[in-house]
Amino acid sequence: MRILVTGGAGYIGTHTVLQLLTEGHDVQVIDNLCNSEREGLRRVEELAGRSVALHTDDLLKPDSLERIFASWDPEAVIHFAGLKAVGQSVAEPLKYYQNNVAGTLNLLDVMERHDVRILVFSSSATVYGDATHQPIAEDQRLSATNPYGRTKLHVERMLDDLAASDPRWAIAKLRYFNPVGAHASGRIGEDPQGVPNNLLPVIAQVAVGHRERVKVFGGDYPTPDGTGVRDFIHVVDLSSGHLAALDYLVDNGGLHAWNLGTGQGSSVLEVIESFSRIADRDIPYEIVERRTGDVAVSYADPTAARREIGWKSERGLEQMVADTWNWQSQNPIGYKPEQCPAIEDEG
Repeated sequence: MRILVTGGAGYIGTHTVLQLLTEGHDVQVIDNLCNSEREGLRRVEELAGRSVALHTDDLLKPDSLERIFASWDPEAVIHFAGLKAVGQSVAEPLKYYQNNVAGTLNLLDVMERHDVRILVFSSSATVYGDATHQPIAEDQRLSATNPYGRTKLHVERMLDDLAASDPRWAIAKLRYFNPVGAHASGRIGEDPQGVPNNLLPVIAQVAVGHRERVKVFGGDYPTPDGTGVRDFIHVVDLSSGHLAALDYLVDNGGLHAWNLGTGQGSSVLEVIESFSRIADRDIPYEIVERRTGDVAVSYADPTAARREIGWKSERGLEQMVADTWNWQSQNPIGYKPEQCPAIEDEG
C-alpha cells in the first residue's frame, strides 16, 4: 500500500516507518521537524535499504496537504503528528489545541476530499483520565486530566462522529501507554529536543552524564513505593500494533479503539533500579513535587487487541531498558553528532 505517515520522523514514527518498509509498503512522511531530526529517517533508509520521501510541511497548512495528496494519492494514513508533553500542555493549552485538534481536522478534510478513508490514529491512555479501575479496558469512561489528554479525547470524538456519518471510513484509535526502548540495532531511538518529557530518556541522559539526576515527580502516591506506576511498552511492539491495526482495517473496516500496552505496571523507582543494574552505574534521583495532570497508576488491559487484531507485546521491562541503553550509549547526544545527508524532500 501507499501509506502517508504524519510525524513519521519522530520517535514512534521512525520505528513504524521502518516496519512498514520492511513489509513492502511504499511510505511517504510529512513532518515539520519541530521535535525530530532528518537523521532518524536517513537511518531508517539505511536499515530498510529503501528510500523515504520526506515532506517538511505542517498539518496547519492545508494547501501543503492538498499538494501531497494530489501528487502521490496515498491509500491510508497513520497519524502521529502532534505535540505530546503534559506539562507544556498545561502551560500552553492553545498551542496544543491548534496543533493536535486543528491539524487533525485539516488532515481529515483533505483525506475526505481525496477519498482516502483508512486512518490509524495515535491516541493515548490519557483519554482515560484518572481511571478508577485497573487494568484499564477500552470500555471505561473517557475523561482527561490535562489539556494534552483533552486534545486526544477531542480528536477521538471527532473520529466517532465522522465514522457515524459515513460507513466508508475505517478508523483505528490506538490508545497506547508509555512507549520506551529503541530498535535493537541502536541506530534509531528516542531523541527528544530540549528537556525530555518522558522518564526513560531522562534516565538515559543521566546515565551518559548529560544530566545530574532524575527528578521523580511525586513520592507520596498510593503505590507500593510512593512513585507513579505506568505501563511501559517497547516502541517496536507498539509499532507492530499499528501495522496489525492497519491490516485489520483494510480487511474489515469500521471504527475501533484498542489499547496497546503490556498489561503490567512498573513504578518510576523500579525503572530507575532496572536501568542502574543493566547500565552498571548509579542513577542519582531526587523526589520532587507531583507534576500537574499526572495520575498515580495507569496500566492497560490489552485483551481486545490480542483477540481482535492478533497483537500482543513481546518485550519486557528488562529488554526495554537494555535497548534504551544500547541506543543512548551509541548516541550520547542523539542524532546530532552525525552529519545528515539529504533525504529526498518533496515538500
